[in-house]
Amino acid sequence: MLQQPKRTKYRKIRKGRIKGIASKKVKVAFGTYGLKSLEAGRITARQIEACRKVIMRRVKNIGKLWIRVFPDIPVTQKPTEVRMGKGKGNVSFWVAKIRPGTIMFEIDGVSEELAKNIFRKTAHKLPVLTRIVEK
Repeated sequence: MLQQPKRTKYRKIRKGRIKGIASKKVKVAFGTYGLKSLEAGRITARQIEACRKVIMRRVKNIGKLWIRVFPDIPVTQKPTEVRMGKGKGNVSFWVAKIRPGTIMFEIDGVSEELAKNIFRKTAHKLPVLTRIVEK
């Protein structure tokens, strides 16, 4: 699974909101084909890892994959059947905040038909609407 950050300034952070559209990571920079988000959302480290597995299973050694998002936001949860109050819960998992227009994955070295097939299967693993883009 994708690792959490080596260190963070604060152990727990507030939820916040995802406003506006992406201004960074909006163009396919490394590969030929990319998977672009069309809506805002939070993608967990497990979802990113599931996408990586789907892509690598199809690409194998003929192509290359770039993951452009990293889960650096901690999400806390209190244990089940615990009463309200008594402070914030422990860090449960890590997420990456995704704005509309962010390129999440890029691949290179595969045909257009295979790339579209790979990204269509990958999109099923994500909680946001996506589009396949070319360089």
